[in-house]
Amino acid sequence: MTHRRPRAGRRRLLPGLALGLLLIGLLAGSGMAWSPMGGDGKKTPAAAPGSVPGAAGPRGHALPFDLPSPAVLHGSKHLVFAHYFTPYPLSLDNQPADRDYYSRNYLTAQGENGKHEEYGGLLRDRPLPVPQQSGDWQLANLQQEVRTAADAGIDGFSVDILSLSGPNWDRVTRLIEAAASVDPHFRIMLMPDMTSLRTDPTTLADALAGLAQSPSVHRLGDGRLVVSPFKAEAHYPGWWSQMTARLEQRHGIRTALVPLFLNFTANAERFAPISYGFSEWGSRSYRGQAGATADTALAHRLGKVWMQPVSVQDTRPNQGVYDEAGNTATLRATWGHAIGDDADWVQLTTWNDYSEGSQFAPSLHNGYAYLDLSSYYLTRFKTGAWPRIVRDTVYLTSRVQFAAAVPPAGAEQLLMSPRGGSAPPRDMVEALTFLTAPASVDTVVGADHQSQPAPAGVHPTLVPLHPGWSSAVVRRAGHQVAKVAARHPVAAQVDVQDLQYYAASSGRPGTP
Repeated sequence: MTHRRPRAGRRRLLPGLALGLLLIGLLAGSGMAWSPMGGDGKKTPAAAPGSVPGAAGPRGHALPFDLPSPAVLHGSKHLVFAHYFTPYPLSLDNQPADRDYYSRNYLTAQGENGKHEEYGGLLRDRPLPVPQQSGDWQLANLQQEVRTAADAGIDGFSVDILSLSGPNWDRVTRLIEAAASVDPHFRIMLMPDMTSLRTDPTTLADALAGLAQSPSVHRLGDGRLVVSPFKAEAHYPGWWSQMTARLEQRHGIRTALVPLFLNFTANAERFAPISYGFSEWGSRSYRGQAGATADTALAHRLGKVWMQPVSVQDTRPNQGVYDEAGNTATLRATWGHAIGDDADWVQLTTWNDYSEGSQFAPSLHNGYAYLDLSSYYLTRFKTGAWPRIVRDTVYLTSRVQFAAAVPPAGAEQLLMSPRGGSAPPRDMVEALTFLTAPASVDTVVGADHQSQPAPAGVHPTLVPLHPGWSSAVVRRAGHQVAKVAARHPVAAQVDVQDLQYYAASSGRPGTP
């Protein structure tokens, strides 16, 4: 499993007025308080009797279960990190959302002097808008991201270090500062990105040593600094040994190296003598997980911890490629492997790389849906017991256009097609239910109305995609117990190709 980014992406275009009204409505409607198994179509086992207890967390009734207390989650030996990509913080310029840098330059083909016109604009989605702030707004926004991740049960960010100076480096240092000021348990794992960095072992070691002065930077219990280089195979093992030797001899810092590979099996044996653990970037299609079990087993056979990649989806307009995620099938399958294969750590890939369309972070098109879903599996991963479902909840996912839809001739020169190894494209709406008892799921997709039974526990109900609006209602004994509606209609004709799955949750009515 070998994928990775040249960095960039883009988003389905909205007319300027419509986008502005949408953003204003989201701001007003929220009061600015935004603060498993199984592949496609297969039921996830229901919560077992005696499942893990816990008190409702900060998100309260938004979740179908009660998130265990921070003390319970922090007591687990299993760690969950979210990959933080510094180019896409909550705000780039502290301007109103309807005219900030995202809206002016990333969400339109004309942005940045038309440099992304070939593929319809840089991004397809963006972070949930935040209000303008006085004072140190950049730190305040990073603190908000730390709180959001910590509230979801995430242990820390694996921060992508793209450079050793400039704006992205500054965001690395501010993110570390934000974590230290918000939550003493929240960790920042250092991930130098070897697809971007052009440096030598000494320079890199000295830069990492400076970051390591903060108590929020991730270390093992014995004090070793964890360094998890992205695309570690860009340099031979001896190069990394020079870096770790410099850290120890010059700065007195012992290192636990956890290399992340684009090709794990080709590099595991030769990196084993210098590594504490291993990881890989992984596939973003539910049918691309066949090697996951063997990868975990290989890492454990070599005596290393394994950090399993968990993902939602991947769409890259600027590269002309996407993975068929199958609604939430990829999310459920990758978490299923982390749990079933007994991974040691998990990395959510990614927290906020909107250029890959792979974000778990609350976003304009998905709200908190993917983060909320992940908290359910995270709880099982960290506690060893499925959380008890106490609130009937339904998550609705679909694209807003058909996979084969294309813009008018000349609108885009570069169109996306499925990546090799991906599941074939499909056009489906999924109602993923978390039910306390069996019920019926009534779906409306355009002019199509269907009703299907759903068992207790977690279960995906799939219906064909049609133009128009989609919704799902869960009924039990004639009473409505949960309802969700899509916030975007499915279009038969499109102006810009947008193959991301959009999501909505009944647990957050009126909230993205």
